Amino acid sequence: MRGRNPKVAVLGGGTWGTTVASIAARKTPTVLWLRDPEIAKAINETHQNPRYLAGFDLTPSLRATADLVEAVEEADMLVAGVPSQYLRGVLERVAEHIRPFIPVVSLVKGLEQGSCKRMTEVIGEVLPGHPAGVLSGPNIAREVVQGLSAAATLAMPDHRGAQALQGLVHTSRYRVYTSEDVIGVEIAGALKNVFAIAVGFGDGLGAGDNTRAMVITRSLHELTRLGVALGGQAETFAGLAGMGDLIVTCVSPHSRNRRVGVELGRGRPLDEILASMNQVAEGVRSAAEVVKLAAGKGIEMPIAREVDAVLNHRQPVEETYRGLLSVTPGHEVYGEAW
Repeated sequence: MRGRNPKVAVLGGGTWGTTVASIAARKTPTVLWLRDPEIAKAINETHQNPRYLAGFDLTPSLRATADLVEAVEEADMLVAGVPSQYLRGVLERVAEHIRPFIPVVSLVKGLEQGSCKRMTEVIGEVLPGHPAGVLSGPNIAREVVQGLSAAATLAMPDHRGAQALQGLVHTSRYRVYTSEDVIGVEIAGALKNVFAIAVGFGDGLGAGDNTRAMVITRSLHELTRLGVALGGQAETFAGLAGMGDLIVTCVSPHSRNRRVGVELGRGRPLDEILASMNQVAEGVRSAAEVVKLAAGKGIEMPIAREVDAVLNHRQPVEETYRGLLSVTPGHEVYGEAW
């Protein structure tokens, strides 16, 4: 990056990938890769993403392409924003075309199906030698792209690495804090989607505000216990990537994962709900992986377990809250169960 502005390549043209690319383009040359050449053409000509962010203006200097090699071959920083089930395959396609040792930052809030791996673990396997980090926080894309105030945490394996990249995505209204707790930030982002589905169940069933607050609070307890067991720092789960992202995902009408829970609570079949959405709800795919991770660590996660039961084992939604409420409460802080 000597003597020139670093070049950023963002992989994935969904709402959040597009938004982060637009932010980065304000600071430095940025290219956005997406699969559909027609959308790439529209972004270049109209400075809008007509499929995912119609009506929202993007930074005019942002360039889009459907050519994956073209997008990455001169990049000084790679940002991965494709859904979790596709990340490994996309990275394998670019592995021989990217410059050595450039940092790779994940935007993906999910776990790899089958392996239960975090996205930075996938990056480390496919792109060894590249510093891998994560950008995560309470970020509703359409609000950020409008310029409404928001904040996030950028975690890299070492703090100096996070500080070096911070300026590429930090703006006066999008505040980016730094961390070296990659595991904690990443686990928080993956798990909160599962809990947002649980909150959606209650909203769809008309369970009320008290129930919503109860489920969010106990979800944070579950998230923190598993996150710490996996190597994350407890403080991370009380911050932007933990509590902040959990709250916004559980209450925002723009949350895809909450929407899945709400519609299930109203009686719609899961296949029908997913077919009506134009983007992935990562919590649907992550629920089973979260339960596996918890079992491997001997951690009780009743809320996540109930979500998995509904999504993957045909448990009726209305039985979820009955099951949770039948558990005898333990110590609020040190108890293992609901």
